[in-house]
Amino acid sequence: MTFDPFFFMKGRLGGSQGRQSHQQVAYMRQLQREMKVEETLNIPLTDLNVIVFDIETTGFYPDQGDQIISIGAVKVKGNEIKERETFYSLVRSEKKISEEISQLTGLTNKELDHAPLLSEVLFEFFQFTQDYTLVAHHANHEKIFLQHASWKLYRAPFKHRLVDMSFLYRIAEPDQKLVTLEECCEHNGIPIHGRHHALYDAKLTAELWSIYVNKLRQKECYSLNDLYERYTIA
Repeated sequence: MTFDPFFFMKGRLGGSQGRQSHQQVAYMRQLQREMKVEETLNIPLTDLNVIVFDIETTGFYPDQGDQIISIGAVKVKGNEIKERETFYSLVRSEKKISEEISQLTGLTNKELDHAPLLSEVLFEFFQFTQDYTLVAHHANHEKIFLQHASWKLYRAPFKHRLVDMSFLYRIAEPDQKLVTLEECCEHNGIPIHGRHHALYDAKLTAELWSIYVNKLRQKECYSLNDLYERYTIA
């Protein structure tokens, strides 16, 4: 299932906005109450359903006004990327983005002016992710923005399990000093394209996930519980 950003724009911003906001808050609070993140710890990584995602933002500090301007995600089971099950949407910006951000992401103020609101996009995103484990490259950036947005918009905490790909790199190949997404992709022979486009970056990270699930098996690291134990020791 591919989520079309233009679909989000249709009929979402009219007189029913207040009702939709109430539904969004109720859904988000129910989702967080039912989250069972501990149950995923011992599922083999080869069987684990994850959502690999990426966000593009105007900066690094949501509490200082930086904003999410796009979200992209793809479903993965073990080392199988579900190419047809993706999510992508632009996010309306409350203020004009800088020329630097526009050049980096390829997004324009005109596009973002006509994009759906963050409350709409996150609601659809969390419907897509449900209670899946989330994965991101250098996930702290995503975590900070989703924590901030979840509380600001829905008064609900962000409770999804979020796995940082750097954990996998460090356990599978401790002697390699891999930092950027480009370095990780080049090291693993993954062609780089579409950088700083949220969906393309999510797909690149998904390819890395599928590779490192197998590399971790060779290290006798079979589950998230094994991964966290190894990381703590390391």
